[in-house]
Amino acid sequence: MKLDNYDKVPGCTMYAALNLISGKWKGVILYYLLQSGTLRFNALNRKLENCSQRLLIKQLRELEEDGLVSRTVYAVVPPRVDYSITEEGRTLEPILMALRDWGHGWLKRRNLTARDDHFVLPK
Repeated sequence: MKLDNYDKVPGCTMYAALNLISGKWKGVILYYLLQSGTLRFNALNRKLENCSQRLLIKQLRELEEDGLVSRTVYAVVPPRVDYSITEEGRTLEPILMALRDWGHGWLKRRNLTARDDHFVLPK
């Protein structure tokens, strides 16, 4: 697990928390793993249609390094890799669900709607 020295940063507890989930896809990855439990790499990649494989791998590695996601590799052909959220990652559930709810309200206030986890303009 990666440990950064946060004691020299103003607002260091907020910085530490945001640093762990910052990244274009980290919050969404954690959200899907909270909802689904365990996902294979390709299933997660399909859920994140606009995320490149390279970026997804990078974000998953960072989440794994931070102890929020666990990676299980099976020695089979073809290779199988599963990702799941750790107990530490589960502690983010109230925060992620609150962000989801806030996002829903934000969209609603702008007459936008969410459908199948994709944001679309109302008809």
